[in-house]
Amino acid sequence: MASFTHLHLDFRRLLQKLLVMFFLGIVCVSLFYFLVGCCDSEVLENSDIRHSSQFLFAGWYQAKNGSHPKRLITASSAAAEASSAEVTKAPSFESLGREWTATRKLPQALIIGVKKGGTRALLEFLRLHPDVRALGSEPHFFDRHYARGLNWYRSMMPKALDGQIVMEKTPRYFVAAETPARIHAMSKEIKLIVVVRDPVTRAISDYTQIISKTPHIPSFETLTFKNRTTGQINALWSPIWIGLYALHLERWMSYFPLSQIHFVHGEKLISDPAGELGRVQDFLGLQRIVTDKHFYFNKTKGFPCLKKPEGSSKPHCLGKTKGRVHPRIEPEVIQRLRDFYQPHNMKFYQLAGQDFGWQ
Repeated sequence: MASFTHLHLDFRRLLQKLLVMFFLGIVCVSLFYFLVGCCDSEVLENSDIRHSSQFLFAGWYQAKNGSHPKRLITASSAAAEASSAEVTKAPSFESLGREWTATRKLPQALIIGVKKGGTRALLEFLRLHPDVRALGSEPHFFDRHYARGLNWYRSMMPKALDGQIVMEKTPRYFVAAETPARIHAMSKEIKLIVVVRDPVTRAISDYTQIISKTPHIPSFETLTFKNRTTGQINALWSPIWIGLYALHLERWMSYFPLSQIHFVHGEKLISDPAGELGRVQDFLGLQRIVTDKHFYFNKTKGFPCLKKPEGSSKPHCLGKTKGRVHPRIEPEVIQRLRDFYQPHNMKFYQLAGQDFGWQ
């Protein structure tokens, strides 16, 4: 019996020693890989990546979180041309450490309108900037989901570091009566961006989108008039009503000063995207990182696209729903609309402090 007890104790001691050796082995292997990783990060830090470290993490982080193409922009503080270089690099331990400090915040800027004005293009162009963290989808919080509360809204936002601007775009905000007060209640200092376009062209573009989904609706000419014989315009028809920019802007100006509202010229966003993006970056207090080097004009679509990233065979253009061919509208109807919008445009120019030159 004593011999059996002695053997049992020896077996327990042996098992304990084996377990200790096993765990020590795991610790040694982990320590080895950790030291190798540190060496690798030192090599990275002493390479060209260190030269552009200011923007490397921000671009990689955006790519990782789905708000940016899988190519990121790096920029040197000493050379402007480096801002347009797009490269793919693995994150360093320092980058990963910074990622852990990123949090979800309420937006500091909103693209509030207008529908079919160029809001999607503007958002995609701004997302090139490493200091912009933008939600890709339209949350419609202030017009449709306000009852869900600000915590829900915050949870929808992408994570951001200190110094990065969080933003989203929902074009319906500009025309929804309740949104200015709701946004003001969230933030009195928020920056608002409105992309405006010739209201006649915008209305036709809006109708083009509608018929792509419901092709059997009446013609544009039929819906434009309350009475075709008298020529009375149906100002309550959504494609025409949205273009009454002065009417909508007055509501916003009762809550926000003009200094917090920036207007993007929709036509110039097509003809001079870099110029319009430069002014938007200034308005947001950002360094002008997105420049003309990022764009080329796509003749087929009729609007600018982003130059293809390094290593990619295709440029980045907006989807098939953008750049649709408009139906032919009778010249008489177009002229009636121009006459209708003319006094509204003049009032809008006065309120905005800017002449957009629409005929």
